[in-house]
Amino acid sequence: MDDKIHNLRHSLAHLLAQAVLEHYPNAQPTLGPAIDDGFYYDFDMGDEKVSDANLGKIEKSMKKNLPKWTEFVHREVSKKEAEEIFSGNPYKLELINEIAERGEKITLYKCGYFEDLCRGGHLENPAKEIMPESFKLDRVAGAYWRGDEKNKMLTRIYGLAFETKEELEKYTTQHEEAKKRDHRKLGKELELFTIIDEIGPGLPLFYPKGAVLRRIIENYIAETQEKRGYVPIWIPHITKGRLYEISGHLDKYDAMYAPMEIDKEHYYLKPMNCPHFMMLYKSLPHSYRNLPLRYTCTTTNYRYEKSGELSGLTRVRSLTQDDCHVFCEPNQIKKEIEVMLDMIKEVYAAFGFNDFYVRISLRDSKNKSNYLGNDEVWEMAENALRDIVKATGWKYEEKEGEAAFYGPKLDFMFKDAIGREWQLSTIQLDFNLPEKFELEYTNDKGEKARPVVIHRAVLGSTERFMGIMIEHFAGAFPVWLSPIQVAIVPVRENHEEAAQKIYEELKNHSIRVQISGTDESLGKRINHAKAGKVPFVIVLGDKEIESGKITIENRDGTKTENITVSEFLGKLEEMIEKKS
Repeated sequence: MDDKIHNLRHSLAHLLAQAVLEHYPNAQPTLGPAIDDGFYYDFDMGDEKVSDANLGKIEKSMKKNLPKWTEFVHREVSKKEAEEIFSGNPYKLELINEIAERGEKITLYKCGYFEDLCRGGHLENPAKEIMPESFKLDRVAGAYWRGDEKNKMLTRIYGLAFETKEELEKYTTQHEEAKKRDHRKLGKELELFTIIDEIGPGLPLFYPKGAVLRRIIENYIAETQEKRGYVPIWIPHITKGRLYEISGHLDKYDAMYAPMEIDKEHYYLKPMNCPHFMMLYKSLPHSYRNLPLRYTCTTTNYRYEKSGELSGLTRVRSLTQDDCHVFCEPNQIKKEIEVMLDMIKEVYAAFGFNDFYVRISLRDSKNKSNYLGNDEVWEMAENALRDIVKATGWKYEEKEGEAAFYGPKLDFMFKDAIGREWQLSTIQLDFNLPEKFELEYTNDKGEKARPVVIHRAVLGSTERFMGIMIEHFAGAFPVWLSPIQVAIVPVRENHEEAAQKIYEELKNHSIRVQISGTDESLGKRINHAKAGKVPFVIVLGDKEIESGKITIENRDGTKTENITVSEFLGKLEEMIEKKS
């Protein structure tokens, strides 16, 4: 987000706060930042209730006040003065105390008659620079103070904001389309997955069609990897806490579940796979002659994500990763990452994602203590990734503070069918965990040397990728991915025997096919198949049986008539082979 749009959105957060206080004078403002599509402000509303139905009057006040917002006036105050100004607001007092403890200046900004504790980042003249038609209030949600479930639940009011009316309308149209494609809604309608309260939030279960879909995806990734020399391993789902003491996760990773006690020792559900891979490598001797060693494993991890952040398949507590760790010599880094880049490009083209760029995720240069390793190692790793990405000619950007605690990474940002951006594949370059685990190999001089580890996941996680795929295709998957590729609908009971023969022929050629029985009306059965977004529906009646040729009702509304089953099968197999 560039400074101009950030400042516009942050200015609107202030304008929102003033409008809320006009209608709810006892509300206590807390924090109001700019976000990717607009802004929000959190309020303690006390006994008042605010819902989406109240947004119209608040937005009207914002637009009425905007012409008077001609300047943000800035001033610095002492801690005592700030405490007097915000007395009675415990949230502002908490922030004031933290600012003072850090030794920073306490600054206030005022526009209109609303003055807020703020570090800045506003437009010079909001009345002149903000078009009233370029923003609107979007929704009301709950949010814990500082994102901590132990704190009070506040009322969060979201707004959408762009530089022009046209950009807002474009985003709103996209947003409405996204609602239709919501994978949580489609997942239920298409019987792909569910989340059951008795089992727990963030722990999805998959119906047969969903299980078939994830198997297709995972098998494709496994085949794509293995033809490039990756070898499968298997690792358990729990481990002694000692493993995470060695890796540093116990000190630096905060999404682990509480330990369980087994044989008087602490064991943990694994939140990631890296330490297991390190120990497996360490358990055998290695020579430069068998490097690079490309270990891969599709396995489930368990992370404690806050309940307010869980969302269908895209944010879960049990996530399955197509995880890979390559152990190599330093001079093999470039070639190994090139293999990974080639595979990522091939995989996402098959899934229909061709619009992407690469984000080089670097450590936070102002908070180096949050990361393992010294400056020299980090500079070497970051520069290596820069050089490799630049050589591809792909679009890229650099982002500080997004690295893993043990090394920088490449994050692949893909756009879906309606223009939304998703972070999917990840490649991480790691000189630090090999040091922590004291990994070794014998180099060509007969000396002990330290390998480099490259972490890589093509999908990121199966669950999240499936959620994105459901929305990308709006549930209408290409033939090779569709859990059911063909539905056969016999017109009457006396057509079921012929339907069974076609079913067997398609099934024998590994086509995923189902027969819709005659217990309901023909229209209902055809509509059910279409509602399930099955690519091809064969309606089988007297005419088809007599002629030996079938009519195919295609998902796009067109028909293919007078075709033999073998001809149809040939076309199907070609589409599946080409992943078209």
